Amino acid sequence: MFERMREDIQSVFHRDPAARNAFEVVTCYPGLHAVWLHRVAHGLWVNGWKWLARMVSNFGRWLTGIEIHPGAKIGRRFFIDHGMGIVIGETAEIGNDVTLYQGVTLGGTSWNKGKRHPTLEDGVVVGAGAKVLGPFTVGAGAKIGSNAVVTKAVPAGATAVGIPGRIILKSDDELEAKRQAIAEKLGFDAYGVSQDMPDPIARAIGQLLDHLHAVDGRLEGMCGALKSLGSDYCGKDLPQLRDEDFAGVVKEADDKPAA
Repeated sequence: MFERMREDIQSVFHRDPAARNAFEVVTCYPGLHAVWLHRVAHGLWVNGWKWLARMVSNFGRWLTGIEIHPGAKIGRRFFIDHGMGIVIGETAEIGNDVTLYQGVTLGGTSWNKGKRHPTLEDGVVVGAGAKVLGPFTVGAGAKIGSNAVVTKAVPAGATAVGIPGRIILKSDDELEAKRQAIAEKLGFDAYGVSQDMPDPIARAIGQLLDHLHAVDGRLEGMCGALKSLGSDYCGKDLPQLRDEDFAGVVKEADDKPAA
């Protein structure tokens, strides 16, 4: 038991840079209290003490603002950050090293008995306010974006965003390298094509960069052909894009976007 508690405390340090020392974590992290109380409630539940298990669970909800049904199965190093408003249903199953943020619901879409809540495999991260509803599996290492509503299975390593949840699979490394190269050539910040951006924006920017890369390659080919014919038409370099040229259209930290 104490080994599991030490694991839980260490998991807080690994996933929350605000944690300063073990005493602070033990006394000031309601997510940790909720997990420990759930273990007590779950032990009572599986041993037939259903009412007492529900009472312990209800006390945990009153104390932490986190509602975990005592029937839910939770793995090791489960981390709840902030936690207020989290709801985890009776037949939910959570693997090891899973992280949930505030306002998450692992709920059902049916009143029928049996499996009706999601299964989160190892290493899943669910963002603030997300709703994962139904008896399906979220694969290992997957991520659910903040405020997403997910009602279908999410493959391992993928990301689900939006309402309804849309699946974003891991992008091709070679394609990403090409996009990064053309972005750097244009003086475009590389973060604009990362997977951390919202889905529609990232996709649109990625397609624009793919198009620019293709146009750039075609121009180089045409210049090579003209040069072989004795023309110096392509002898001049393309003009550089300067940061100051975009000063009026870049949104600063405290300014509104340019009209």
